Amino acid sequence: MKTKTAYVCQSCGAQSPAWSGRCSSCESWNSIVEENFSVPLPASRETISNKEEPVLLKEVESLQEHRMTTGIDEFDRVLGGGVVPGSVTLIGGDPGIGKSTISLQVACSLSQLNHKVLYVSGEESIKQAKMRADRLTNKGKDHLYIVNQINLNTIIEYINEMKPEIVIIDSIQVVYQPDMGSSPGSVSQVRECAGILTQVAKSQGIAFFLIGHVTKEGMLAGPRVLEHIVDTVLYFEGDRYSSYRVLRTTKNRFGSTNEIGVFEMTSAGLAEVLNPSEIFLSERPKETSGTVVVPILEGTRPFLVEIQSLVSRASFTMVRQRAEGFDSNRLSLLTAVLEKRIGLNLQDKDIFLNVVGGVKVIDPAADLAAVLAVASAFLDKAVSSDLVVLGEVGLSGEVRSVSQMAPRLKEAQKLGFKRCIIPKNNLRLRGGFKADKIDVIAVETVKEALSEI
Repeated sequence: MKTKTAYVCQSCGAQSPAWSGRCSSCESWNSIVEENFSVPLPASRETISNKEEPVLLKEVESLQEHRMTTGIDEFDRVLGGGVVPGSVTLIGGDPGIGKSTISLQVACSLSQLNHKVLYVSGEESIKQAKMRADRLTNKGKDHLYIVNQINLNTIIEYINEMKPEIVIIDSIQVVYQPDMGSSPGSVSQVRECAGILTQVAKSQGIAFFLIGHVTKEGMLAGPRVLEHIVDTVLYFEGDRYSSYRVLRTTKNRFGSTNEIGVFEMTSAGLAEVLNPSEIFLSERPKETSGTVVVPILEGTRPFLVEIQSLVSRASFTMVRQRAEGFDSNRLSLLTAVLEKRIGLNLQDKDIFLNVVGGVKVIDPAADLAAVLAVASAFLDKAVSSDLVVLGEVGLSGEVRSVSQMAPRLKEAQKLGFKRCIIPKNNLRLRGGFKADKIDVIAVETVKEALSEI
């Protein structure tokens, strides 16, 4: 078969006719590698393609979506209610974060529910995978098959013979297509293998889970190549040295992209955390400046997180603003609001902001909590431990309304908080929630919120 040589960026998959030190597409340095690939596409993909005649959309029968529940509620929530037959899900995360652990737990759980599962382990031998499965669970192995294989053609032969309902590939970076000249893990191999497996999933109605490695920059290897091919993209977040993990959806064709699942890493694998609010607030210091609690919303789930801030005199000529779990650019904007609208002298101060528990907060309702945490740390005045705050902050210092106020207040009330500062415009949007056990304080500006605490 005729082969073609091209220079391919290993970060974004862009091709160029000659080598260069910097990719013109994603602007990453030293990421272009010479690769050989087949022209035309390998025959294996042509034989898999499903030839169907075009039909009118109005004549297509609408069927109720069938999902296979895994028995792991946190995982099912992130997927949108369960595994959809024929779907392809990509699971990414840092090394040691728990990708293989959650995949093997899902395989065992689905097998226990009488689903036929094929686990393709490309990085571990069968005996090593067996030892890890025994450590995780003693159930659900009657319908679970495992094989150590990285040749894509052989894997497809196993799938055609066994006809499994779910296939897990661990990992997609080690699988290779023999008809291509490039090495396993290259962008061309990853793209081709993912494309072929996707066609197998769609043509045979098999649900695939692909485990993907993360580069040293924290990005999924070949992100633009893989993410547009698969149906769902899941990312594991959290510190690998911490016991808590957050599974977040960044793409989902069959459900919401705002849902998250919270897990705790134990000796027996990943355990579900059913009440994240209690976990994130369990070690909260009392009567300490710079700490504020905010009810954030991830999809349909409200939970409370603690935002901590530390403000100190700059030791160097250039001040530093660092944020963990919070957008650094947003922190700079909120700091400017405090300086211009409130009059706090922060121009020569180092500002550090941290969201406790390894959670990444993207909810705009956390703006007011971040502002009050920085102000509390600067003034060295503690915020009451029975107070929660929420609201989006504008450039003029106004506090804007946020969505889903009722479930946020219910979660705060359930954990025993007595007072809550909310935007004034949200008073009419409380959805009939009776604040009989929590005192609601409505504010219009950041200055009013500071006066209340």
